[in-house]
Amino acid sequence: MTITVAIDCMGGDHGPSVTVPAALGFVRSHDDVRVVLVGLEERIRPLLGNVADPRVSVRHASEVVAMDEPPALALRNKKDSSMRVAINLVKHGEADACVSAGNTGALMAISRFVLKMLPGIDRPAICAILPTTTGHTHVLDLGANVDCAPEHLLQFGIMGASLVSAIEHKDRPTVGILNIGEEDIKGNDVVKRAAELLKDSGLNFIGNVEGDGVYKGEAEVVVCDGFVGNVALKASEGLAQMMATFLRQEFSRNLLTKLIALIAMPVLNNFKKHVDHRRYNGASLLGLKGIVVKSHGSADAFAFANALGRAADAARTGVLARITERVAQQQPLQESA
Repeated sequence: MTITVAIDCMGGDHGPSVTVPAALGFVRSHDDVRVVLVGLEERIRPLLGNVADPRVSVRHASEVVAMDEPPALALRNKKDSSMRVAINLVKHGEADACVSAGNTGALMAISRFVLKMLPGIDRPAICAILPTTTGHTHVLDLGANVDCAPEHLLQFGIMGASLVSAIEHKDRPTVGILNIGEEDIKGNDVVKRAAELLKDSGLNFIGNVEGDGVYKGEAEVVVCDGFVGNVALKASEGLAQMMATFLRQEFSRNLLTKLIALIAMPVLNNFKKHVDHRRYNGASLLGLKGIVVKSHGSADAFAFANALGRAADAARTGVLARITERVAQQQPLQESA
């Protein structure tokens, strides 16, 4: 089975200078993948050099969605943007997945308009991988939905569990809901009601997970609304950057600390590897009738290649079919409740 990934080459802070080399490297290391490079052909072709791989093709798109462009304007006015054309390839079956490092709001708006929602899913959710002391966890939503009803959080749990089940081959991944305490009485009415729905859903629901529990790996899927999820994500990124800054400052303080840093280099490199956000790059936009993965806008080639890997894995393992099947199983339970 060959997986075709459509790439919005113009998106992100770096555009084709990162997306094209990442795509070429990814194709070289994955025999079952082909890529469609979407964007301004005059900027993409020179970066291909002498590459003559039939698994690499270029699709010209005459417009580019700016990183700060209002999503409504991008949706309405730029119908030939690289982002829109790449998503259209998924809609028409010419690609199995789309990856973009572009404007998140525009990507969400265009994806939802073009691809529509899966049956039984009301809203898409952004799902990303975060490192934990035991490995990693999947958290959703990370910013697509500021306000959520309990039913939406239930759907997020179903989608997250289906994704983990498909990608990591786990029959019943653990699911928790992010809350301000472990006790059932904690949290607002929405979170408490969502916990009840998740408990009765048939998912492997373990209950409330506090903020520190996310990084302890207490659950393989952590559910929250987009406001809470985005704040938690950005706070975590800021903390990681602060720790890295402090380590650099301390180890460069004088000759002795520089020597200690040299001796500790293997430990520091392992630490950096575990917390390197580039390894976890690529957030899935779950709930759509198509696979769309959002890369971080500042991603380098290594990080963007990881986003491509997440998209290919989702297509290869049939994530959409799993979500659809699980939602269909859930509907009779809700009707009988």
